[in-house]
Amino acid sequence: MNKLNFKVIGQLLGVLLVFNGGLMLFAVLVSMLTRDGALYPMTLSAFLVLGLGGTAMLLTRTEEAPQIQKREGYFIVVFGWIAMTLTGMLPFLITQTLPSVSAAFFETLSGYTTTGASVIQDLEALPQSILFWRSMTHWIGGMGIIVLAIAVLPLLGIGGMQLFSAEAPGPNSDKLHPRITDTAKRLWLIYFGYTIAETLLLHLAGMSLFDAVNHAMSTLSTGGFSTKNASVAYWNDTPLVQYIIIFFMVIAGTNFVLSYFAFTGKVQSILKDQEFKTYLGFIAAFTLITASIILFADLSLGRGFTYPQVLGPIESTFRHTLFQVVAIITTTGFATADMVSIFPLLTLIMFGLMFLGGSAGSTAGGVKIVRHLLMIKNGFLEFKRALHPNAILQTRYNKKIVNEGIVYNILGFFILYMLSFILGSLGFALMGLDFQSALGVAAATLGNVGPALGSFGPDQTYTAMPTIGLWWSSFLMLLGRLELFTVLILFTPFFWLRR
Repeated sequence: MNKLNFKVIGQLLGVLLVFNGGLMLFAVLVSMLTRDGALYPMTLSAFLVLGLGGTAMLLTRTEEAPQIQKREGYFIVVFGWIAMTLTGMLPFLITQTLPSVSAAFFETLSGYTTTGASVIQDLEALPQSILFWRSMTHWIGGMGIIVLAIAVLPLLGIGGMQLFSAEAPGPNSDKLHPRITDTAKRLWLIYFGYTIAETLLLHLAGMSLFDAVNHAMSTLSTGGFSTKNASVAYWNDTPLVQYIIIFFMVIAGTNFVLSYFAFTGKVQSILKDQEFKTYLGFIAAFTLITASIILFADLSLGRGFTYPQVLGPIESTFRHTLFQVVAIITTTGFATADMVSIFPLLTLIMFGLMFLGGSAGSTAGGVKIVRHLLMIKNGFLEFKRALHPNAILQTRYNKKIVNEGIVYNILGFFILYMLSFILGSLGFALMGLDFQSALGVAAATLGNVGPALGSFGPDQTYTAMPTIGLWWSSFLMLLGRLELFTVLILFTPFFWLRR
């Protein structure tokens, strides 16, 4: 095995930092337009990041056109996210929004990994450019920093396939175009188009343009950062705003390849997709179950639904329930109501939803629907194999035979995911968190959901988390965002061995 090519690694990390600094200039523009008093620190942050990125690119420049191998791909992805976080937290530090490095790192990584967990208590007191940058970190990380980077890698003479496979190691291998660069461009075009569309709709529904832009970036990235302390509950009296966000959360949690099919007229491919149908089925089933529990409990207690009502208790119950179910399944983490504190049964349901995740090929985190679907299919086949040991039974997905290697990969992923969750919970318990909080935070950070349970529920922040807990949470967020293998492989001896 050849040694790592640190020239190409440095070159690509430099590219990512230039992207980061360039996009930070939009926050500088917001500061100029709003005169929020943060113009100097935002400008300084942007040019520091641009300078670091440009320097890295110059120092690692070569005349040859190196190719990224698998090992470099994994290395660049993991350390690319870390480098982006270390530079992306500069606005928080320089503006003194978050004077602690641990808090700034946590907040920034929570943004890039689209987790949406926050240590900031009073959002509405912050400069608008800081709020915009928080949402921008979501938007950058949603489709994937690496997918953005590989769209321009040919300009550097560097192939990006290994980088793409490390960034998106899930079981879905659908591509929009044979060339990986064209795939990245198409994905980003769809992503950008959805963001513009949601911004316009939210603004027309009553949000200010600033709030609409921020919530559109947070929604399409399935992140969950808001500009209001009450999150989307701030607009509880404007049902249309919440329905628009629900619609785009569902889209963001759907495989973006299906969006491409929709725009090219291949509607039948969408209707036949098993993951998409299962995804919508889960949303419908859990919404119906949860809403029924709330309505039945309210009626049995002789009172109506207690959340803000606009069109009556049934509509209000349905809207809030649908919103929270979609927000958790898609790992967006927005909140219109704290349902986990109403009944113990709802706490259990919401906790279970944290392990679902959206579709493969979406911006959502979590285990992903397709993995659950294939594990269920393979589980039923095991019953048949027990009855008919000589029969040749193969797992099928979308009427195609699934390679055994993919099934083993999914089973291995699920075992590692649950083991990571258990170890994550134990870590938080050792730090003094109560049982419910430890389980909730581990599930929420590993699944990139954001709001957890107990002391860190939807109406709380992570401010009470001890410093070591912030670093442990950050590790779990990165682990979950990069789907375990990409991060854990760096801890294996054979990754570093040279032969």
